[in-house]
Amino acid sequence: MPKILIADDSIAVRKVAERLLTEAGLSVVLAANGEEALAYLAKERPDVVVSDVIMPDKSGYEVCTFVRSNATIAGTPVLLISGIVNDEVTKQAESCRADGVLKKPFQGTSLKDRILELLAKRQEPVATAAAQPVSTPPAVPPQKIMPVAEQPSQSLHQESSQLREVEQQLQAERIRSEELNKRLSDATAQLARAKEGEVQLATERQRVSELQEKITTLEQQAARIPELESALKAERDAVGTLKQEAQNWQKTSSRITELESALTAERAAAEQLVQQLADLEGASAKVKEAEVRLAHDQQHIVELQQKRASLEAELSTERTKGKEAAERIQDLEKSSARVVELEELVAAERERNEKLVRQVSETEQAAESATKRFEEMARKLGEIAGLASQLGNAKGQS
Repeated sequence: MPKILIADDSIAVRKVAERLLTEAGLSVVLAANGEEALAYLAKERPDVVVSDVIMPDKSGYEVCTFVRSNATIAGTPVLLISGIVNDEVTKQAESCRADGVLKKPFQGTSLKDRILELLAKRQEPVATAAAQPVSTPPAVPPQKIMPVAEQPSQSLHQESSQLREVEQQLQAERIRSEELNKRLSDATAQLARAKEGEVQLATERQRVSELQEKITTLEQQAARIPELESALKAERDAVGTLKQEAQNWQKTSSRITELESALTAERAAAEQLVQQLADLEGASAKVKEAEVRLAHDQQHIVELQQKRASLEAELSTERTKGKEAAERIQDLEKSSARVVELEELVAAERERNEKLVRQVSETEQAAESATKRFEEMARKLGEIAGLASQLGNAKGQS
């Protein structure tokens, strides 16, 4: 079985080449880079070397140069493969004496066909070399016969006839060998085409199976189209309903925002009113306190008035006594000092009475002022009560 060495740094290319050549009945050896290929070539003799042009360590040109420089494998066909095939690549392939350059990715069975072609070319010199020894045996009888000079001429004629027959047989065998070689080449090509056809048939069957599965899947999906259309229509109706509800909710949300703003304003106004009521309650408490103080002052004024009346009575009494004392001054000279004292007391009482009168006057003025303030506060409380009643009516209507 012919052995093919594949050297390429792409695992995908190696696997594809291995599959194509294995299906063609060839033995395949894989090398991941140029170093591995050179190490294998140093020990083994493959029938064909297939090498990528660009590899990380050793290029395909270097692999080909190594093959041509090694006497044991110099005649091994080398096929270079490259993703780009241009004049530069072709020149370098010719300079290293490669047998050809094949573009990758491979188109169909191009790799297999090229390798089979190289194998056939390599077998032709072998077949010619194998055919050459067949023509040498007929030369032996003449060499053996020619030294025998004493044989009759009839024997020479017979030997000559036999030699011509042998040459004719040899010629017939050569023709038959060529026909057999041609039939073998045709059979090999037919076998390769048959295997290729089998591969293509398997591929087509697989594709047909895949297409049938896809068709089944598409039919199932097509059967679901009415259901999906109904579901889509239902979803669209639901989406429309949701949109309408969303619009209603947006309107409601706007109304709620407005109401919240109004409520916030009402709460602020209520808080202000509450503050005002608290201030009024404080003022009312102050008014009540002022009323209490006014009542206390009025009671004090009454007491002062009573005390004034008492003092006036006492003063009247003292005056009466002064008059009586004055009538008795002349008679009571000894008590003149007492009269002076009484006069001083009367003067002091008079000053005290005058102070009391001034205090009563001031108290009356303070009471009048407190009464006015109380009336003003009562009026303001009435206004606030009216505002609170209007606010309560407005909230009840809202």
